[in-house]
Amino acid sequence: MNAVNSSVLRLVMPQWQGGNNANYPLGAELLAFLAPQGDQPEVRVEVEDYHGDDTPQDGVSHRAALLRQLKEARGLIDDAQPDKIVVFGGDCLVEQAPLSYLNERYDGRLGVLWIDAHPDIKVPAEWSNAHTMVLGNLLGEGDPEFAREVSRPLAPERVMYGGLREVGLTEQESEVIERLGLRVAGPEALAQDSAPVLEWIEETGIEHLAIHLDLDVLDPGLFRSVLFAEPEPEIDWLQMYPAGKMTFAQVSRLLADVAQRTEVVGLGVCEHLPWDMVHLKKALSGFPILG
Repeated sequence: MNAVNSSVLRLVMPQWQGGNNANYPLGAELLAFLAPQGDQPEVRVEVEDYHGDDTPQDGVSHRAALLRQLKEARGLIDDAQPDKIVVFGGDCLVEQAPLSYLNERYDGRLGVLWIDAHPDIKVPAEWSNAHTMVLGNLLGEGDPEFAREVSRPLAPERVMYGGLREVGLTEQESEVIERLGLRVAGPEALAQDSAPVLEWIEETGIEHLAIHLDLDVLDPGLFRSVLFAEPEPEIDWLQMYPAGKMTFAQVSRLLADVAQRTEVVGLGVCEHLPWDMVHLKKALSGFPILG
């Protein structure tokens, strides 16, 4: 692909292997379609079609494909050399290449606001789905092979969780959060205002901020296009992990508030699972003439 020079790059990465879910690609494509269209250049990571073989490779499902896609994403970004990146995923692992690039671009001083119900700092011994390890990789932990793709790990004091609910669920995650001193503001702390995050930006002197938004931070009773709102799921995810509790109004207010205090240079929106569209797509494939 020809090199693209622009201050803002849009990256579409319909990756499914990190969460091992066939429906992530449709969610990513719809995000890119629904987002405001402008003259920003857009690049795309080609992702292989879904298949059911998720036998872990050294503890990580689809390891080889994920590493290949990670390197392709980083290559596209390096070719473009943008100042800012917008990402439409796919599972949360799509954030590794853009955030590692941006931290290098801003001399290791990038701030990262991780808006997510879950901490994403697991290791292969805890879970084989790589999207649960992405922030760990970016901090120089997580899976060693993926972490080696991050030449300049994020500074822990420049990382903060917004809307986190999975706190203390596992000993391993709790140990990482405590040892690295990662700041946490749960949904209750952000329900009325954005003060905890704004104070962190001020105290840490963050001039450039990347925002990761996993849509599962939203309450599935209010926003149905997330994993925890799946109709008749084969796995009862709510028995394993807590669902998000934030509203769209709260998330939108938080993003607007931080944009007033610092320069937002990265925005990733991930894990969109539009169940009505998924089922409609499946039904259409069986209709007469269309099928």
